[in-house]
Amino acid sequence: MGVRSFYDRHVMPRMITLACGQRGIEKRRMQVVPLAEGRVFELGCGGGLNQALYNTQRVTGFAGIDPNKKLLDAARKRASDRGWDADIREGVGEDIPFSDGSFDTAVCTYTLCTVEEPAQVLSEMRRILKPGGRLLFLEHGRAPDAKVAEWQERIEPFWKPMAGGCHLTRTVGSTLRGAGFDVAPLGQAYLPRTPKVMGWMEWGVATRAGV
Repeated sequence: MGVRSFYDRHVMPRMITLACGQRGIEKRRMQVVPLAEGRVFELGCGGGLNQALYNTQRVTGFAGIDPNKKLLDAARKRASDRGWDADIREGVGEDIPFSDGSFDTAVCTYTLCTVEEPAQVLSEMRRILKPGGRLLFLEHGRAPDAKVAEWQERIEPFWKPMAGGCHLTRTVGSTLRGAGFDVAPLGQAYLPRTPKVMGWMEWGVATRAGV
């Protein structure tokens, strides 16, 4: 096994789990994830960090996908420990392996930054949601401050290989709107005690436009 392969399989998943589990991020998760209800689909569910935050009185079923086998092992273990009958599969957001209109809620936290084709992923998210279904999102992305955004563009080529393909420069709200969602922001802010180039966060509720 080469150094790169070892890093991708063993080091990177642990680094992402630690980074995405820090206190400031957990606070934001608590503002978003408990809003889920009905049958829930989670994009990028690997690691299972959101599972403890779901309101089990409101969630009737849980499914999710992630492309990382190591992270999926952790997600499945957490679901098993909670006694959930969860459908957690290996997969990518560009081709979600569930049928049209299967879910009441979709959840996406710190995942859109890593996908290959954001527009296709969001099209798939719209497809699997029932009419009136909601997409709950918590993402980091391109900062509104020009100087910070310039540094994000400079750092991104070096950052992506270390962070599982994470992009620093993708927009959040405008990308969701461009994919046919109506967006109701719940908040926007830099994550405290985090370098601004990595810390711009946006979270909220998105519904299919016209529904």
